[in-house]
Amino acid sequence: MLLVCPIGAQELFPPSRTVEQTRVPVFAGFTSSEAAQSITHPEPLANFRLVMEYRLEKAGDRLALALGPSATLELPPAPGGGWRSLQVRHELTGARNGVLVATVDGQVIQQASLPPPPGLQATATFPDGVPGIAVPLTLHAAGQPHIRAAWVQPLSQVDHAKPISSWNDKSLAEGKKIYETLCITCHGTMTQEGSLPTSLRFGKQPFKNGSDPFRMYQTIAKGYGQMTPMPQYSPEQTYAVIQYIREAFLAPHRPEDMTAVDDAYLASLPIPMTTLRRESAGDRPPPFYHRMDFGQALHWTYQIEPGNIAFKALATRLDPGPGGVGRGKEWIVHDLDTLAVAAVTGGSFVDWRGIAFDGTHGTHTSLTGEKLFANPAGPGWANPANGSWDDPRPLSRDGRPYGPLPRGWARHLGTHIHGPDQILRYSVGEALVLDAAESIGGVVVRTLNVGRSSHDLKHRIAPVSAQLTIRCSDGLKTVEESGFVVLEIPASRTPVNFRLAITAADGAQNPDALISSARLPLVLEPLTHGGPPRWPEVLTTRSVRGEDTGAFAVDALEHPDDTANPWHSRMQLSGFDFFADGTRAAVCTWLGDVWIVAGIDQAAPAELRWRRIASGLFQPLGLKIIDDIIHVSCRDQIARLHDRNGDGEADFIECFNNDHQVTEHFHEFAMGLQADEKGNLYYAKSARHARPALVPHHGTVLRVSADGTRTDILASGLRAANGICLNPDGTFFVTDQEGDWTPKNRINLVRGDGPDEFHGNMLGYHSVTDMSDDAMKPPLCWITNSMDRSPAETLWVPGDAKWGNLAGSLLNLSYGYGMIYTVPYEMIDGQPQGGVCALPMPSFPTGIMRGRFHPGGDLFACGMFSWAGNRTQPGGFYRVRATGKPAMQPVGLEFRKGAIRIRFSDPLDVSTAETARHAVRAWHIERTKRYGSKHENERELAVSGARLEAPDTLVIEVPDLQPTRCIEIRCRLKQADGLETERVIHGTIHTL
Repeated sequence: MLLVCPIGAQELFPPSRTVEQTRVPVFAGFTSSEAAQSITHPEPLANFRLVMEYRLEKAGDRLALALGPSATLELPPAPGGGWRSLQVRHELTGARNGVLVATVDGQVIQQASLPPPPGLQATATFPDGVPGIAVPLTLHAAGQPHIRAAWVQPLSQVDHAKPISSWNDKSLAEGKKIYETLCITCHGTMTQEGSLPTSLRFGKQPFKNGSDPFRMYQTIAKGYGQMTPMPQYSPEQTYAVIQYIREAFLAPHRPEDMTAVDDAYLASLPIPMTTLRRESAGDRPPPFYHRMDFGQALHWTYQIEPGNIAFKALATRLDPGPGGVGRGKEWIVHDLDTLAVAAVTGGSFVDWRGIAFDGTHGTHTSLTGEKLFANPAGPGWANPANGSWDDPRPLSRDGRPYGPLPRGWARHLGTHIHGPDQILRYSVGEALVLDAAESIGGVVVRTLNVGRSSHDLKHRIAPVSAQLTIRCSDGLKTVEESGFVVLEIPASRTPVNFRLAITAADGAQNPDALISSARLPLVLEPLTHGGPPRWPEVLTTRSVRGEDTGAFAVDALEHPDDTANPWHSRMQLSGFDFFADGTRAAVCTWLGDVWIVAGIDQAAPAELRWRRIASGLFQPLGLKIIDDIIHVSCRDQIARLHDRNGDGEADFIECFNNDHQVTEHFHEFAMGLQADEKGNLYYAKSARHARPALVPHHGTVLRVSADGTRTDILASGLRAANGICLNPDGTFFVTDQEGDWTPKNRINLVRGDGPDEFHGNMLGYHSVTDMSDDAMKPPLCWITNSMDRSPAETLWVPGDAKWGNLAGSLLNLSYGYGMIYTVPYEMIDGQPQGGVCALPMPSFPTGIMRGRFHPGGDLFACGMFSWAGNRTQPGGFYRVRATGKPAMQPVGLEFRKGAIRIRFSDPLDVSTAETARHAVRAWHIERTKRYGSKHENERELAVSGARLEAPDTLVIEVPDLQPTRCIEIRCRLKQADGLETERVIHGTIHTL
């Protein structure tokens, strides 16, 4: 058995293949000889082109090329016996008829249609090749022919030469637009550094992975190092970006990196398969965010106008029709922190900018339509106690107010859903308010039900400068106050139900006449008990059983991806939990859906039944079920989902807690959701990327009280903690990601001491000014990139799980590499130290972020891809079963003077104690304001001996062992049954 975890940068990030490396020599054993000879390439080949230069000088000279049993090419001589050039393209995928085309000096000598052989499976025989039916390749020679070049090259899904040879001003402009939309964030420009200092500065630094267009394409399309793949761009767009980089940066500043693009270079590129349909720009489907039906409303951060941003807002579609909020023509946007109508807009919706949509960093989503009116940031209702409009909310470090209004003033309570209608539920003082809107003939009609109040109430409708016609039913009056149209509601008139009609002053419609034709009832309470189901369809998939050949088997719980569900929902699975019956789970997606999947308790293969129950939430990245009520941690709130009428869908999205402090910055993820026995909830809030924090929640671990009324900061100084693990003693394990002031990824023990418990990120929100390492809590371990580029949640293996000797172990999930690790560690004077080691199983196709053990004893895990990661399937849901075979995983790790003690999950053969089986190396990383750190003082440590202290415990003697931030322990193990395996541990030593 071989180690499956990444153990070195070259293994994880192999260099892109050069054009030359795509060419595989064939017929290497050929020598010109009178003796007849037949030479077969040692491996059958699938979907390739062959290039061969040959010469037949004499009349008896003969060369023939056999491709499998059915096609033989007789090669013609040249007049005068000169050199000729043969090119053969052979493509056969097995799904349709293939093609054989042979040319000599550009003239076709044979062309044939190849029917797929029955029963043969398609196989790729080249790295990154297109799978196809492999055929043996044989050269038959007689006489004394000559060959001076013969090679094969895999056919490609991409026509690399066409977009390069078609570069023009239009493609250059497109490349510039894409670069300035996405690439500039990390790579910067000639005059401005990007936010990721490890990114290549084009025009100033040499390329790490090759600068010719073909290798640049592979770097962008497949990723390299910290560079994540960019699958959202077509080949034409990718080569347009390459053109712009060459023209804007390389040609004027580093001409030595400008690989010549001439006819010879273009001819050397892999050629495309003709039997694969290649989409033109017009054929490509629109981006997923244009296809997806988000439901009638979408919680998000919206830029209303330049300088006016609603950080926690709900945009609701007002016009009828299918397709959800993105397909509408009219919208109303509520700021849920201030309970103000931020805008009414029409025509077009938003620009779809931001990391969750077009993948861009440093951008945020902006309204693009023509606004009927827009209100500036501030309270939508006056303070009921004194009628003041003064905003009492705390100011961020840049002077802007953030967070919700005080609870006694106004508070968002949730959203009722009844068919296409969204009814906001909030309080103003002691008055309960129901608030809904519709569009009638171009007039926006709001229906409000205001409960009893002991104070006069005032509601800000719109700026006077918007020049609107506003009518109110039930005799309520509007006045002008400080530049706004304000509705006055005397306490004596409450409770009161009324409508507001709003239109442009020069509008053709009469708002007075339209009020009486409103579709919504004047009394909204009957709509708060649920309406007709919006998504009655139950979608069926199947679980796929994984192979039981190793210590762990992975069953794929197939989900209805965006091509298999009618709403084109992007299934980036970001959190889940089990219902009490154990047969069902609730799963959330990053773009705001919640689904229930039934049948998860059945052994694979089995039927799974998926039902969409909620949509439009704001980037949920955690889910917890408490007393069978679904709690979802979103960027703007912790939402509780209620099914009021029992139809299986959530028709009330309760705002359980919205203390979340949110700015428009893309990096402020709310990660994970856990609960303790008292019902307190816990999650982690990311800091801003490469920028100083603005609000106290940036870079923290947070606790929300069981009643939802209070949020406490338990620790600070985090950068991007992807989830949270609640430990039995009330502490937490929280991972963090490499970045500024975080030289590598880390696993932190969070004790929950409060805002002053500082974990190293100087850009977080805290009072720490001491930049030395002594000011921060050291991590359990630092994790270097070759082991994991982006750790996610940690979790404990329960004692009653079906994981044998791994019961009680700590696991770490990987978003970056789609893997699972054990975390063996020890505690010395309250400080943990230890390391990570990958489980012996293949990588998942998507990043793995959330894990929970099912009551039946198996581990379930879900994950997604969006920001930087190497596993690019949009999402996935899995069951990981321990098969009972030896896992050979380290479950205990101790560092002593001159020795490392490792306890494994299974007995070892005595030969494991051979000294030569083990290697140790160490290095240092430097914590600075720069992004990440290089390996400093990397060195091998001599291993002087090894012994078995117990059947499952190995002691490695390392005389020069010293405390170090990074250590790698590589062990070649022999199991008790004689099988060989290897394990690599990356860890940290604080003390011996």
